[in-house]
Amino acid sequence: MKEPSTDMNLETATISRGIPLEVSAPKLYEPAKRAIDLLVSMLALIVLSPLLAICALAICLDSAGPVFFRQDRVGEGGRVFTMLKFRSMRSGADESVHEEYVTSFIRGEGELIGDEQRYKLVGDSRITRVGSWLRKTSLDELPQLFNVVRGEMSLVGPRPPISYEVEQYQPSHLRRLAVKPGITGLWQVSGRNTTTFDQMVELDVEYIRRRSVGLDIWIMLKTVPVILLAKDAC
Repeated sequence: MKEPSTDMNLETATISRGIPLEVSAPKLYEPAKRAIDLLVSMLALIVLSPLLAICALAICLDSAGPVFFRQDRVGEGGRVFTMLKFRSMRSGADESVHEEYVTSFIRGEGELIGDEQRYKLVGDSRITRVGSWLRKTSLDELPQLFNVVRGEMSLVGPRPPISYEVEQYQPSHLRRLAVKPGITGLWQVSGRNTTTFDQMVELDVEYIRRRSVGLDIWIMLKTVPVILLAKDAC
């Protein structure tokens, strides 16, 4: 797997491939969005601290390895940051499995489940028992609240890709990197695993074009039933 030598190298390469770094937004949207991100994420970390502790304990009791899974992701403008998740796989699991899945997803090679084409990694043997539950409930995503506090992510925005995914992007796909990535977004509440890669990019670009405080709140509210019903969970 080819990794960028530095964060700046990937950022420069991404920009040179045509990513629009300046996108319009309603007046005062960015400061309002940041204020909401900080307020909600910090409040959530406090209120959900007992649940975070339970998840951490369950991970420790279920399998050997660290509680958190740290992975370099590509954020706004091609900048690389370390994203946090609760570890849901066995420690030292082979990442080439996911790289092969990403390649298939970008090519539109989904798996037929029933009468529906699904674009998800099915039957992944690397996932632990607790990890499977964390993924179905999306609890594995909770540590990303720390990324939001640090300003690397937002509550709402396109999902941050891995570097080997970006290396396969066409120039038009880079548009989804024009804004700060998010924990949830328009794609997550609009079909998720039933959408193709190109449809995901279209939803991300639609969000970037329409983004506003009202749209962000609507997406966050729509995320609640998606999580509670484990709809299209990974």
